[in-house]
Amino acid sequence: MESGPMISIGLPISLFIIMIGIGMTLTARDFQRVTVKPAGLIIGTIAQILVMPLVALALCWALGLPPAIAVGLVIIAACPGGTTSNLFTLLARGNVALSIVLTVFASLITIMSLPLFTNYALQTYFGTQQEIVLPFGKTVAMLSAIVLLPVVIGMAVRAWRPQLASRAEGVVSIFGGLVLAVLVISLVWGIRDRIGELMVQAGPSALLLNLLGVALGLLVSRATGLPQREALAVAMELGIKNGTLGLMVTLTLLHSSEMSIPSAIYGVLMFPLGFLLAAYGRRVIPVGKGEGADSPIEATEAG
Repeated sequence: MESGPMISIGLPISLFIIMIGIGMTLTARDFQRVTVKPAGLIIGTIAQILVMPLVALALCWALGLPPAIAVGLVIIAACPGGTTSNLFTLLARGNVALSIVLTVFASLITIMSLPLFTNYALQTYFGTQQEIVLPFGKTVAMLSAIVLLPVVIGMAVRAWRPQLASRAEGVVSIFGGLVLAVLVISLVWGIRDRIGELMVQAGPSALLLNLLGVALGLLVSRATGLPQREALAVAMELGIKNGTLGLMVTLTLLHSSEMSIPSAIYGVLMFPLGFLLAAYGRRVIPVGKGEGADSPIEATEAG
């Protein structure tokens, strides 16, 4: 699982397509609307980029995780929200515009922050004797190519061909889910002889990270006075991570199946919690509150 065209070529291309899908959900109005009242954007971005990796480091220390699993957990914690978080926010009647902009902002900042946290984790858990290192320049260049560029392309498509973009959004979201599913199945098959041991090592920490992310999003958002809809969007962004990006970093840049285990397990566990949070949102937010003109997606859904 450490090499081969499926990982070295197929994974970056798949992620590129997924990020185009995120770009196609965005318009200039989405940025303007969220930045007029930026509290949710600021809180959500700080929590994603800074707080979640610190939570992962605390879990690694508290649970005494093996080095490879610890590094993998920090990597998935440092990843931004994924396209699925936008869908779950819609289902929960949360603020979809905020969710989309949070996904994009965090993805762009991740270009710089993910290599920093990854190398810190490698240094902390492997030390100087280990030759594993994430090349900063190469990583920034690769993340720029598969995050920044496709988002710009997606936004351009939406500006020029809005109907095409609207039709493509759902297809790209499904494609993203299928890519993650294929990667997880392939990864599990490749380490089938040790899957039980690795699940014991990584399963509890991945589940705790997921639960703590959602709880942190809800508590911090409500404590700072954000409305329920924005709090749900922030919680979804912290709980529904871009598992595909985590797998790309661990498999194509670090060439480690063991480090990819937390991303794979997290990618499976986040879906049940996402549905539970969506059910909670639909109970506490009245019909109509989560729909309307908050974003192109919501307008389409309401219509």
